[in-house]
Amino acid sequence: MKGIRFDPETTVVEERFAVVYAPRRQRERFPENVVRVVASAEDALAGADTGNKLYAAVVIGPSRSSEGLRLYYLVRWLD
Repeated sequence: MKGIRFDPETTVVEERFAVVYAPRRQRERFPENVVRVVASAEDALAGADTGNKLYAAVVIGPSRSSEGLRLYYLVRWLD
């Protein structure tokens, strides 16, 4: 991910499995209120509901934006 740096001493910003509400799947970053972090890829896939625009994904975050929002960055979709 461009602009995201990992600090090996902390676990604040790390790769996570998630279910993401995404009206358009072309986005690369999402505010934390549309991301539900889950324990595993299986949990993310089980929570996905394409009819309601909920998709399983691997994300990096949360990271604070310059506007003060906490964001998650898309690594890849899990479908």
